[in-house]
Amino acid sequence: MTGMTTAPALGYGTWNRPNDRGYRCTLDALEVGYRHLDCAENYENEAEVGRAIADFDLLREELWVTTKVAPESFGPGQIRPHVEASLEKLGVGPVDLLLLHYPSIKDEYDIEDYMAQFAAVYDAGLTRNIGVSNFTIPYLERAIALLGDRKLMTNQVELHPFLANHSIVNHTKAAGIRLTAYCPLARGAVLDDPVLNEVGAEIGATASQVSLAYLLAKGFWVIPSAGHRDRIQENFAAQQKELSPDHIARIDALDCGMRLVDEAWCPVWDE
Repeated sequence: MTGMTTAPALGYGTWNRPNDRGYRCTLDALEVGYRHLDCAENYENEAEVGRAIADFDLLREELWVTTKVAPESFGPGQIRPHVEASLEKLGVGPVDLLLLHYPSIKDEYDIEDYMAQFAAVYDAGLTRNIGVSNFTIPYLERAIALLGDRKLMTNQVELHPFLANHSIVNHTKAAGIRLTAYCPLARGAVLDDPVLNEVGAEIGATASQVSLAYLLAKGFWVIPSAGHRDRIQENFAAQQKELSPDHIARIDALDCGMRLVDEAWCPVWDE
């Protein structure tokens, strides 16, 4: 059965929703109206997400499902069995989009090998589309070269009003690849920002909705995570909020390079 040809721009991020919370929050998101779910092997909740999808009982072509292969799973011959395990847990057949979650940590595994494995999984039909996440310019260029005529659909990176991430955004766009914004609410930091709240007062929106509307206006796919139904609903309603060019310029000025994800497993980020 053919799925969607592209993802709804606003998705629900299942990060940090373990065990039954993964089930409950995913079901809430589907009930609210989300039709794009962003998952990952190392979120350790794919089975719960799959159970929520099954219980909600959508037609397969009405839902976009993304998942990610953890970099710890890039060893020789390891990617396909890990993808197959994810597919079994999610229970939706081939996913709409499969991402490599990070480049190999400290280049433990050879990129030529794990990209060949990734290509083989795509060629075998386990996913309809492929992409990457947290790939810096050098890794992105290498991935494009190694994949040949197989096209990357997205590069998922940290993006929010306080991190414009211009280098990788511009490079990814120039390569014809869409950006997906994770941490779009800067892990709650947007809530107390005076500018975002001022703009929100002008358009009848919360600071969170302003942040999401801003990223959507930039043409990004955006995947906020939330643990309570009212927040899930609030975020979903951001699609109805419109920003003027002046609003966007005011939010652009908030960029201060505030990177939240900079852990030992991360690559050296682009300047």
